[in-house]
This record gives sequence, C-alpha cells and structure tokens, in this order.
Amino acid sequence: MADSDTARRARIAALMQRAGLGEHSIAQFDAAYTALCRGADGLIPESAITPAAGLVAHGDLERYRAAGNALAGRVAQLKLNGGLGTSMGLDGPKSLLEARESLSFLEVALRQHSAYAAAHGTAPTLALLNSFSTDADTRAALARSAAAQHVAPTLLMQTMAPKIRCDTLEPVEWPDDPDLAWCPPGHGEVFLVLSTSGWLAQLIDGGHRYLMLSNIDNLGATIDLAIVGYMAEQHIPFLMEVAQRTEQDRKGGHLARGSDGGLLLREVAQCPADDLATFQDITRHRYFNTNTIWVDLIALRDVLARHGGVPRLPLIRNRKTVDPRRADSPAVYQLETAMGAAIALFPGAAAVVVGRERFVPVKVCADLLALRSDRYALDAAGHLVVRPAPPLAITLDPRYYQRIDAFDQRFAGGAPSLIGCRRFTVEGDVWFDAPVTCRGEVTIRNRGAAAAHLTDHHSWHDSVVELG
Repeated sequence: MADSDTARRARIAALMQRAGLGEHSIAQFDAAYTALCRGADGLIPESAITPAAGLVAHGDLERYRAAGNALAGRVAQLKLNGGLGTSMGLDGPKSLLEARESLSFLEVALRQHSAYAAAHGTAPTLALLNSFSTDADTRAALARSAAAQHVAPTLLMQTMAPKIRCDTLEPVEWPDDPDLAWCPPGHGEVFLVLSTSGWLAQLIDGGHRYLMLSNIDNLGATIDLAIVGYMAEQHIPFLMEVAQRTEQDRKGGHLARGSDGGLLLREVAQCPADDLATFQDITRHRYFNTNTIWVDLIALRDVLARHGGVPRLPLIRNRKTVDPRRADSPAVYQLETAMGAAIALFPGAAAVVVGRERFVPVKVCADLLALRSDRYALDAAGHLVVRPAPPLAITLDPRYYQRIDAFDQRFAGGAPSLIGCRRFTVEGDVWFDAPVTCRGEVTIRNRGAAAAHLTDHHSWHDSVVELG
C-alpha cells in the first residue's frame, strides 16, 4: 500500500476517534477502506457463483415445532431500527409511522414480543438497533409508550462511518451540513455491535441460544419456533429466510452459492454492469433475502473470536453524492456491509423459503397503502393476518403520493378495499375522502389541473375511471 494510503488511513482513524467511535468500529472501517485503496470494488461476477437450489420450504419445518417449543425461553429478538424512510419523505424514524389501526411499527413490534413472552412464560428479550438518526426520537417514543413498560427493549446503537470522496479517497468535508459527511456503515455492523455492547455475552450468560434479527417495518417477521427447532435439530449456525423473487424483486439481493459450494448473498451494488441482466433474471436466481436472519449465539461468538472480534463481511461500495438532495455535490463512496452477507462466514449455514406472509416490507407509500388495506389485519397478539387475495400491484402517481404527508392527506377516508384487487393505479391528483372498493384491475385517472375529491362511497370492478 502506498505511503499516501497509509497517511489517509491514519487521518481517518483520528477523525473517527474524535467522533467517539471505538477501536473495533475503526478497525472494521479500516479493513473496508484498505480494500478500497487496493482497488477492491466488492463486485461478485456471475462467473463466480451458481444459483441456489434445493432449499427447504418453510412449510416442511412443522415437524420441528415441538423441539422449538422446548427452546422458547432461549430465543431473543433484535429489530433493525436505523431507517428514516427518506424514500417516503420522512425525516424521522420509519418505525414511528402508523402501520395499522393507529399503531406504529414500533408499537406493533412491542405488542408482538410481549405476547410471545406471555404465551411462553418467559421474560421479554428484545433489542432495537438504532442509528444516530433514529435514537433520540425512538427513546422519546418509548418513554411515552405504555407497551414499552412491559417489554423495555434493550437499545443498541449503530455507529457511523465517514463518506469517502471518489476522486481523492479522502473523507469528505461538507461544512453546509457536517452530519452529511457521515453515513451508517450498513446493517452488517450488527454483529460487531452485539459483541462490543456486551449484549451478546449477556444473552449467552442468561441462557439464550438463538437470536432472530429482522427489519422493524416487516410486520410479518415474528418468532417461529419451528425454525428454532429446525436449527437445533440440524445443528444450523446461521439461517436466512428467503422468498421467491417476482418482477417486483428483481433489484433485491439474491442468494447464490460460491465456488466452495457455500451460500452467499449478492446485492445489486455488488453486481458488475455486464451481469445486471442475469442478476435480474428471476428464473435463474429465484430467491431473495428477506433480511430476516436467525443465528446461533454460540456459533456467532465463535465466528467473532476467529475474526479477532471484527467480522470481515464482503464490501459493498455504494456511490452517492454527499448531499443526496443535490446531484452537483461531490461524489462519494459509502462503504457498507449487509447483515445477510454473514451467511458466508458460517459453515453449515442454511436458507428456508418462506411465503409472503412473513415478508411484508414497507419501502414506499404504495406498500403502506396495501398494509393499511383490508388485505391485512392484526390479531390480539399483534401478528399480521394475511387475508386470501390475488397478488396486487399498486401504482400511485409520484407527483402526489410519494411523500407520506401528501399520501395521508389524500387517503383521509382510509385505504380502499383491495381484497379482490389485482392492480390499483392512481394517475393525477385524487383525494379519497370516503371509502372506495376496488376489484380486479382499477385505474383512477384525473387529467384536470384541480384535485378531484371522492366524497361518496364508490365501487369499481375492472374499470378505468376518468375524473376532472
């Protein structure tokens, strides 16, 4: 490595120390930065992998439920709570957004975990992995929440990493908003945080053996003791829940096998441009990562020990601008890792193909509309009940429905009834001030300059509705 690279590494380490980051976080970033300086791009070409096949179906695990039930008190849960939901126009934690029935994602997660603990006669063991962007607001919400008094989650803190200029490989400076010079290091850091926070040791000392990790906006990700029993009986150290890819999932990270036959995760940012078409071929790479992960805590402790406490996860080099709202701001690299990529570190790791009832993420406002509709319900335990319905595609005019404040205003009358709908499309500015029922394929189009208000109940089936 050139002397200039060594000097930059020293400056970056000092910068991170001044920001209050610990030695393990600095070491993890230094490993990624060193790889970047040596020309690593984190790309995984198609020639280096083969499609994952022969995976176990979730429905086949029922015979392990009794074994899992015997381990109910040895299971802990962690929710990733670092996201701001910027794609929905949020400037606060996505977890505080109303999910269903006046409950936020955070409140539903608390209710689910409290119900699990009560059902199995065990103390709730839940952690939230916050980011520097979500921690303060989450703490304030928990202080107001009656549900938090019964669960009292452990709060873990994701660290941050400097953004690196693409042209000079120096840490970027941005005096207009110094916070923008930093970014989250990716949720792959969770394993390091578990170790350095002491929570991993605390769990093991308390008799826990398995940890489930998932995104807080995925209400379908609940503790399933059949999976726990399967891991115990088959001695599986690490398990990823995957789902069948559809056209809507073409850009999501997919599972594959490396040259050694082990499982690995490839994200779109790790795909060479020439292989993008193959990456998006859902008939070739059939399974995508739901980001619901299960890990044997003893196995995790051993993997961390083998890596000197700093797990070496594959580099994800994301090219951005320092200010995401300004395309003319300097180009930077965000050096990140993915939690699911740890599957390659655990010999004997496995994946289970789950149905969409366990994967109901909310990334954009159209996802939230589906979640709030009659296609779903919450039971008394906070579990998401998926009602039988055909697959649904929702398209909302981005000029009027991309931001959550504008979305909520336009659906003041509640989400439409979509239980029998296959495609729901809104073009133009339409305000749903009263309930609407849609079946089949329905397009509601307002070509006028003024907003169109639906103030009475309407019911449409396989219709194109022209307004204005």
